[in-house]
Amino acid sequence: MSTTEKTDTQVLVVGAGPTGLLLAGDLATAGIDVTLVERRPHGLANMTRAFGVHARTLEQLDARGLADELLATGTTLDRARLFGRLDLDLTRLPSRFNHLLVTPQYEVERLLERRAATAGVTFRYDTELRALHQDADTVTAELTGPDGAPLTLTARHLVGADGVRSAVRTALNLPFPGGSVIRSIVLADVRLTEEPADAFSVNGSDDSFAFLAPFGDGWYRVMGWSRTRQVPDTEPVDLDEIREITRRALGTDLGMHDPRWISRFHSDERQVPSYRVGRVLLAGDAAHVHSPAGGQGMNTGLQDAANLSWKLTAVLRGDAPDPEALLDSYQSERHPVGAAVLRTSGALVRLAMAHTPLTRAARSLAARLLSTVRPAATRAMGMISGIGIAYAPPAGARRPAGRRAPDARLREGRLYELLREGEFVLIAPEGGPPALPDTAPVSPERLVRATWTDPARRTSVLVRPDGYVQWVSG
Repeated sequence: MSTTEKTDTQVLVVGAGPTGLLLAGDLATAGIDVTLVERRPHGLANMTRAFGVHARTLEQLDARGLADELLATGTTLDRARLFGRLDLDLTRLPSRFNHLLVTPQYEVERLLERRAATAGVTFRYDTELRALHQDADTVTAELTGPDGAPLTLTARHLVGADGVRSAVRTALNLPFPGGSVIRSIVLADVRLTEEPADAFSVNGSDDSFAFLAPFGDGWYRVMGWSRTRQVPDTEPVDLDEIREITRRALGTDLGMHDPRWISRFHSDERQVPSYRVGRVLLAGDAAHVHSPAGGQGMNTGLQDAANLSWKLTAVLRGDAPDPEALLDSYQSERHPVGAAVLRTSGALVRLAMAHTPLTRAARSLAARLLSTVRPAATRAMGMISGIGIAYAPPAGARRPAGRRAPDARLREGRLYELLREGEFVLIAPEGGPPALPDTAPVSPERLVRATWTDPARRTSVLVRPDGYVQWVSG
């Protein structure tokens, strides 16, 4: 190890999970000096619970040139059957990625880590945050390195992406209100002797629920819960317990065998009140945690990172007319999304746990509503997939500002291909756009300029680096 340690960086990211990796890679690609610290040693197997990548997350990865490579690591599902009667048709999603990708979280991390390393992120694995202090200009992090020696790093901003037990959140003395929504969930990756009737299945009985989804390589993810088997996370779990829960919930265990890993865990519903404290920001599970129903945890964290990275970049480059307001918009945009995910995932898991006649009748009614009322199903799929998430328009702007920008075909290529530059994209008619508003947090010389393929379109649209509309001409 060099005797001269690097002690200053523009942004210090704590946590090398998907959220931290995407954020660090975005910043470094934009020319920001980034150091990423992670308490785990490099290369430690990370068999975590996340396994589903939703449409909006795939769009974000497409804007980074990673989506097609990630698609090759798993299998896509275009339908999901819930509770034996609710059939969600994901092909109706208005996206190039109108499906759910089932792939292990470590595949997402592998691609994001490679991108971050290529962009020049400085990695410090086996390094743990002990304390932090901030003043008007910097954040100082006190860490312990791999040899146990103390280490101090200073940064302009620090982002805690270090999970549910966030050391950054603890150092800030921030509350994390909420509680446990479900205990003693069992989880495994298994082989099956029989082919399931539905690729993705979720169902519940009087005292159990289970779901099953394929990775596409012969392995299946199975998750189960039993009201009659409520034990601590430390209680051993074996395949027989998972088989029994699956038989009660799905009617068969499909001959599951040869698990490559098994785990027991509990799930909380919590959200920190503020995602920003001065120069320190929180993202992913450090800011919000919820039930695994809907598979939104990793996806929500990745979209937190996509929202925050361009804002930090604009502030550090000096492009933001009002840096404080721009950083505050991370809280105003993403905190409501985190709260909505808590509500929807909590509702899904409570429907799955339904066991009284009243709650089971409510579940049947909800399934019938979503199966027969298309607008209700569209809203539900939009929320879970992320496609339907929108933000309030900036001051003085009008809709569709704040909404997700569809992947338009332009003369220069697809919009999400152009977003791979990591900059704002200005789409204008032939002959050029009107002047941009003074409040746009973008330097005109960094704009990626594009032209509508339809000569009849006369409006201009400014698209943010995270694929949301910033402004439209009158």
